[in-house]
Amino acid sequence: MKTKFAHDLPFGASLLPSGATRFRFWAPAQKQVSLEIDGAAPMPMKATDDGWFEREVACSAGTSYRYRLDSGVSVPDPASRAQADDVHGPSLVVDPRRHDWRHTEWRGRPWHETVLYELHVGAFGGFAGVQAALPVLADLGVTAVELMPINDFPGRRNWGYDGVLPFAPDRSYGTPDELKALVDAAHGLGLMMFLDVVYNHFGPDGNYLSAYAPAFFREDIATPWGAAIDFRRPEVRRYFTENAVYWVNEYRFDGLRFDAVHAISEADWLDEMAAEVRRSVEPGRHVHLVLEHDGNVADHLRRDFDAQWNDDAHHVLHTMLTGERDGYYADYADAPARRLARALSEGFIYQGDPSAYRNGEGRGTPSNDLPPTSFVLFLQNHDQIGNRPFGDRLTSHVDPERLEAAIAVQLLAPHVPMIFMGEEEASRSPFLYFTDHKGDLADAVREGRRREFAGFKAFAPGEGTSSIPDPNEPSTFERSRLVADAEQGTARRHLYRRLLGIRRESLTGRLQGARSLGASAVEPATVVARWQLGDGGTFTLVCNLGSDPAIIESVEGDLLYESRAGAGAAARSGRIAGATTVALLGAAS
Repeated sequence: MKTKFAHDLPFGASLLPSGATRFRFWAPAQKQVSLEIDGAAPMPMKATDDGWFEREVACSAGTSYRYRLDSGVSVPDPASRAQADDVHGPSLVVDPRRHDWRHTEWRGRPWHETVLYELHVGAFGGFAGVQAALPVLADLGVTAVELMPINDFPGRRNWGYDGVLPFAPDRSYGTPDELKALVDAAHGLGLMMFLDVVYNHFGPDGNYLSAYAPAFFREDIATPWGAAIDFRRPEVRRYFTENAVYWVNEYRFDGLRFDAVHAISEADWLDEMAAEVRRSVEPGRHVHLVLEHDGNVADHLRRDFDAQWNDDAHHVLHTMLTGERDGYYADYADAPARRLARALSEGFIYQGDPSAYRNGEGRGTPSNDLPPTSFVLFLQNHDQIGNRPFGDRLTSHVDPERLEAAIAVQLLAPHVPMIFMGEEEASRSPFLYFTDHKGDLADAVREGRRREFAGFKAFAPGEGTSSIPDPNEPSTFERSRLVADAEQGTARRHLYRRLLGIRRESLTGRLQGARSLGASAVEPATVVARWQLGDGGTFTLVCNLGSDPAIIESVEGDLLYESRAGAGAAARSGRIAGATTVALLGAAS
């Protein structure tokens, strides 16, 4: 008998052993709600306590349905497992036990083995396209594939952060069973699958919650993306906790990345949710929870979260490589080598320190007690490329030798590395901001995007805000598909495979229990960082991301990697050339 995985949701459409389907819908602002099945006459639902409406109907998987409100408007199920078409149309009853899982013995991988690869599903051609790419990623040395949000969004093109139906994979990417097949195939190759989930806001088109459950939102605070979600309410907390458990247990995702959680006002919910996810997972299975938090709050990492995206480390590396000082990069332009040394040795750069970009406000909390694997290290990601006016990558701004020295730091440091799709091929394809909005909303998004960059100082001659691609044009999405660099792509892929091979063979098995031994800086671009590994040995990284040579303290250890011939011997003698990284491994004492 084949194993079936399903999570029984306490709301939405649930198939019952009797063959009927139970529908359960929270609409506290409604006096009456009716159920519409496959276009038949509406059937009144029974009102129960606290704004809930219920009804059981003899119908099976594949049945389309909507809820009709007092106003006569028919809305999709906010807990829809799938949509018949798009976010405004009917929801579908789904049999979550239909997929026959092949790799039921899979229990995941320990966190310290993680090498993340972030990708956009649409740019790969949907779930089937990602599945076809998995063997290549496994061969590269990636151990975990992270999908940008896949929850149902309006139209056929979107980053995913405009989603409005968190339980429904977007139909333009494929069916629920095709998503499960993708996860299943990844497990067969030894790859973990991660999913980026968005719990801080809903998108601007297709979110009907305010029509029947305005209590879902707060009126006293807002987020940059609209009304804040009211996590003080138990119904709201349960809705999103169930979503996290659903992806982990029904779809067998090995990890979740939680988007911009600083915009969730009730921070205690994060720990409550994470603890429940942990309790829901069968013994012996590895599941990982990762935060994005602009506030650099470290406390969650001492509880049930494994790690956090280290924006600080990205920002200082970007500043060192490009010289950019606009916006938040201004906080990293002064003494960048010292700041990189702190990121490598302590995690966050801002640990309560005043931020000039934030008008002197203190940012962050102490993180120097945490292990290096508590921090996800990246040179680029969807935000840091796509939120530039032209979606340009580092390959367009940094000479190859300096960029490859930074890549060596990213992939060999004892932090958890994350690659953004195309980096391994030296791709110059932009990753642009794209949507598929219509009418006034499309106009507002296009013009808002241009206003956002009105003060941008790095426009090339002849460029301006009118040159910024229209997010709603199909060509904006098409330009964001990957194309390997014809000149550097093959060599860059070999570099990634080599560095990840060194990490796997010489470092990964020693990362548990690793701790920093400190880091020193030689301005403007040289850092020497040391760690004690879990087996008692030492690991040393020396990097000079500038162009000029630097004098350093002499270092010791067996050579693991040098980005240019002779650099290891020079480092042992106290010198390092520009655009160079050296890695050394010392034996346990």
